[in-house]
Amino acid sequence: MHDWIHTSIRKITADYQRSADTHLIKLELPALPGIDLYLKDESTHPTGSLKHRLARSLFLYALCNGKIGPDTTVIEASSGSTAVSEAYFARMIGVPFIAVMPASTAHSKIRLIELYGGQCHFVDNGSQMHEEAIRLAASLDGHFLDQFTFAERATDWRGNNNIAESIFSQMQQEPHPIPRTIVMSAGTGGTSATIGRYIRYKAYDTELLVVDPENSVFHDCFVSGDFSLTIDRASRIEGIGRPIVEPSFQPDVIDRMLRVPDAASIASIHWLEQQIGRKAGGSTGTNLWGSLQVAKEMRDKGEKGSIVTLMCDAGERYLDTYYDRPWVENEIGDIAPYAAELALLS
Repeated sequence: MHDWIHTSIRKITADYQRSADTHLIKLELPALPGIDLYLKDESTHPTGSLKHRLARSLFLYALCNGKIGPDTTVIEASSGSTAVSEAYFARMIGVPFIAVMPASTAHSKIRLIELYGGQCHFVDNGSQMHEEAIRLAASLDGHFLDQFTFAERATDWRGNNNIAESIFSQMQQEPHPIPRTIVMSAGTGGTSATIGRYIRYKAYDTELLVVDPENSVFHDCFVSGDFSLTIDRASRIEGIGRPIVEPSFQPDVIDRMLRVPDAASIASIHWLEQQIGRKAGGSTGTNLWGSLQVAKEMRDKGEKGSIVTLMCDAGERYLDTYYDRPWVENEIGDIAPYAAELALLS
């Protein structure tokens, strides 16, 4: 058993060593002189999203805690990018992987999970995923990775080339090497916890702003301190925003939060495509809109400095949603007012 665990960890570590760090893209913003805005492009990971980092950490955490063996079926409650990345690592170490997801999950996501050898187990709606994953793990004598509980503790927040250390390392030669603000959205809350803890550990004078979409309780929890909050709607910005306060969400390491209208998030990714010629997912739009609000605040105060945010995944996964005009009009609404505001920054 120990030999198998050591071999599995070596395989995951070797995969990491073969991967270059993700790029830091600087946006040109003539209307915001002296303010530098950067996007850390997490879409270049082998599985195409920020969740590649989380999946790697969850597997290493489970392996080092003795939760996964050569015959263990690994299970996750996810219909999105986390399941895609976890299927990749499960195949790498040779264990079965099952993603518990709603029956309404897009076929494109199902195909990606199956591409990496994963199986999809369907439930009627998203509220049933967590309990069904627990039941399935018990019935198969498997292990439930449980991203929403373990995301904030599976990553070494003190360094070890986590995303926070990577950002500050890549910024060293920039005009404003210590970011004035890092802007991050929350799905599990794990990445914001890692960044917030790292900023404090290194004593950087950097603000952590967490942006939250509509139909999410994270912002209200931050304001009220009430961890029991729930809503009966799901976020329309895939990968971020939750109807309950997840265990990995750590508001005490966040400096402030901002709620972002969904129409602003979608307008932002269309504006970004005009700037860099690439499509991004909706959560990138939420991050970008929040970053631009910080930039305008800085401009109005006469401040100079840098802002860093994340490009979480590529927009090609969302061609039939965020990049389909009828879908946007029906599901999101009118994005024109936000598009007009963004145009003033180009």
